[in-house]
Amino acid sequence: MISVLLEPLSYDFMLRALAVAVIASIVCALLSCWLVLIGWSLMGDAVSHAVLPGVVLAYIFGLPFSVGAVIFGFIAVGLIGFVKRSPKVKEDAAIGIVFTTLFALGLVLISKTPSQTNLTHIIFGNVLGVSNSELIQVAIIASLVLLILIAKRRDFTLFAFDKIHAHAIGLSTLLLGGVLLSLLALTVVVALQVVGVILVVAMLIIPGVSARLLTNRFSYMLVIAPVISVLCTITGVWISYFADTAVGGMIVLMQGLVFIVVYALNTLRARGKSRRKRKAALTNKDSILSPASV
Repeated sequence: MISVLLEPLSYDFMLRALAVAVIASIVCALLSCWLVLIGWSLMGDAVSHAVLPGVVLAYIFGLPFSVGAVIFGFIAVGLIGFVKRSPKVKEDAAIGIVFTTLFALGLVLISKTPSQTNLTHIIFGNVLGVSNSELIQVAIIASLVLLILIAKRRDFTLFAFDKIHAHAIGLSTLLLGGVLLSLLALTVVVALQVVGVILVVAMLIIPGVSARLLTNRFSYMLVIAPVISVLCTITGVWISYFADTAVGGMIVLMQGLVFIVVYALNTLRARGKSRRKRKAALTNKDSILSPASV
């Protein structure tokens, strides 16, 4: 039985897939904690979709996919910032316009690019096809993102909770926001190989939201979110191997199931507290109105 469960580890492509998936899950989960607090869920969706034309152009010019993805990630962030300058265009509208336009451009480029490489893997992920060089690229980018997140975690946290206070003590909120958006673009590149551009947003949001439901302390969120993400990733990879399903889809499905369980438990706990408070209030009221208290 144990030998059957460990069978995936006997294949090099599964070891690379597992390594890339775990690296991506850790980085995405950590960043998701700040994205959830700031309210940048839609921004994560925008950047993840907007990198598609960059990936296709990178293929056309013979460059690593990560180069094109990073460039267009930054372009998307810049365009969103430029469009929302207009007082008549709200931020959500600017995000929607930019990411749908760039995503559509990517689809057009794919349809017109003769290729022996199946570029649709970028849309849905191709973690089982990760090469050693791609694993190294992902590890380097992920390490850079993690180092910056850890080094500036206090500033990012203050920026997420209270931008006014952060500005008052001398921090540049514009710079902090720009750095976080840059890290978001890099993180999307890390997760591209695992789940593709469509499901990246799930890995950037679900772990942080799940952790937020489990604790009110941000320091605990930074631990809980990666743990949830890694466990879901490993489980998803294992199930996909034996069930012969899409790896990226299974990983996100596991995260979604965990969120449902956490949400249900959190709802039941909140209702239990509410019932106890009502019961205590009624008990106090009865004791005040009882003849013995008169």
